Amino acid sequence: MAFVRVVKRSIVACPLAGLLIGFGLHQLGENELARSTWAWATLPVLVVLCIEIVITLRRGEFGLDIVAALSMSAALVFGEPLAAVVVALMYAGGQHLEDFAERRARRDMTALLGRAPRSVMRYENGHLRKVATELVLPGDALLIRSGDIIPVDGRVARGAAVLDMSALTGEALPQRMEEGTVIASGALNRGDAFDLTALRLARDSVYAGIVRLVDAAQKSKAPMARLADQYALAFLVVTLVMAGGAWWLSGDASRAVAVLVVATPCPLLLAVPIALVAGMSRAAKAGILIKSGAALEKLALLRAIVFDKTGTLTSGSAQVVEIIPTTGHSVDELLCAAASLGQISNHIVSHQLVSEARRRGIELVIPTDVSEAAGEGVMGFVAGKRTIIGKPSFVLNQLDPGQRDSGVPSGALQIAIAIEQGYAGHIVMSDRLRQGTPDLLRALRDSGIARIVLATGDHREVAEALAANLDLDAIEADLTPAQKIATVSAARRYGPVMMVGDGINDAPALAAADVGVAMGLSGSAASIETADVILLVDQLDRLVTALRIAKRSRAIAIQSVVVGIGLSTLGMIAAAFGGLSPVEGALLQEAIDVAVILNALRALGDQHFLGRPLRPQTDAVG
Repeated sequence: MAFVRVVKRSIVACPLAGLLIGFGLHQLGENELARSTWAWATLPVLVVLCIEIVITLRRGEFGLDIVAALSMSAALVFGEPLAAVVVALMYAGGQHLEDFAERRARRDMTALLGRAPRSVMRYENGHLRKVATELVLPGDALLIRSGDIIPVDGRVARGAAVLDMSALTGEALPQRMEEGTVIASGALNRGDAFDLTALRLARDSVYAGIVRLVDAAQKSKAPMARLADQYALAFLVVTLVMAGGAWWLSGDASRAVAVLVVATPCPLLLAVPIALVAGMSRAAKAGILIKSGAALEKLALLRAIVFDKTGTLTSGSAQVVEIIPTTGHSVDELLCAAASLGQISNHIVSHQLVSEARRRGIELVIPTDVSEAAGEGVMGFVAGKRTIIGKPSFVLNQLDPGQRDSGVPSGALQIAIAIEQGYAGHIVMSDRLRQGTPDLLRALRDSGIARIVLATGDHREVAEALAANLDLDAIEADLTPAQKIATVSAARRYGPVMMVGDGINDAPALAAADVGVAMGLSGSAASIETADVILLVDQLDRLVTALRIAKRSRAIAIQSVVVGIGLSTLGMIAAAFGGLSPVEGALLQEAIDVAVILNALRALGDQHFLGRPLRPQTDAVG
């Protein structure tokens, strides 16, 4: 099939040469030889087209390429070789035009695929060795040279990193990452060389996941495009009826030929995929990866949004405020136990515990026999002692009944710790709302969102204090992952629902929503794989950009279809009544196709849809 498409797009020279040679012969008075030249120049295009039609029909697919084959065949049979070669030239040229439009529309997405690093410099026994990226293991020490692309997710081990994130996030200015900062793969080192400690395998890193998602997105087909395929059959029937009727009523076969060539090919098949892919590419340029055309369509129809709290509406950089051990335990012991166990968790709170312990110079140990309850807590052995950290309710439920009277205060974010089946104390942390969140919610309302819900696993007092001045319709607190799914389902009565989250515990709700949105740089692998949309920069104002891009792309697709089909139908009517000759009909249809494709490419534009920019969200995790 791919070979046929390559051949089909490479034979445009045949009808072009035949058309020019035929005109030369016609000027010399060799009319019959000119007609034969036009006919023979049509045949290669017709043969290749018929082969493709057979292949697609055997796959159960149907398209209006059949009309193109019929129009060329009818023109040859009824003695209109000039019309036939013009249709062949326009059709072959149209393949190049469509191919160019799709390549242009996919350019920003394809750029991500071409940046995947193949090798990296790794420290081995005090020496540097160039190794394949897939051989890097968690814990390996890597040298990131100036100009290198970060190959795996890791932590800056020595030196400061100055990274160009533009290919991932759309951010034009390089960002400075200090020692100890976790950075995502795919960024470009614009500064001096620095050391990086690998945290994940290359295949599990953020950039590898993005590459897989881009590849899947490029192969996807949106519901609107599938609907266009269904309409193609109806349009073919209308075309044949109109062509047959014009011939039967007038007795002039050329009218039937003219009707067929005006209907070739249909803007219905060109406008939708190009407009949607253009919208996806425009979103990628803005740091928003939309996995499929279907997700883009759903984005345009959203009516409700459910937000996770920690790391989503909040900055996720919760700071340790106070460490309160029980009798027999020390502050350092408590933080060491919590941070050591937290090393295996991807939750943002665990990251902050580890960072705080490192800041205080506390040496962490590797935990064993670890298990994690998503959104609840982590259990395992730290230095041989059974240790549990997490929500107070989760930790206390793991203890014997006589050990459950902890005296943990309610209100602030509390991390409880139990050691050897005894309650050991708790860590008080504070988080803050992302700057610009009120502006974000107002912009979402202006974009047509009717219901906005905060869904969190934290205590209600914490959630209500945080969201006191926000324009929310509901606050759902103390939720398990299953209850978050129920919250998403309840919001669906207002229309299609978006769920925005970043943690492992958000993955089920992301999957349950009509559109799941994950925070790509700090989000867990589970949430990124499950979500339909990835924000490659952890700034929620990109949600508004995504909605505007989706609405505009869908509107352009519909506009192109309506106008294109309308013009084609008018042309077919004119041809049926003898107002257009077959050659004039072919030229008219090509003009319509060009106009439709150019209109669909407007979805790539930077203007008229981003609207007034929101206040920058400077608290984004990076």
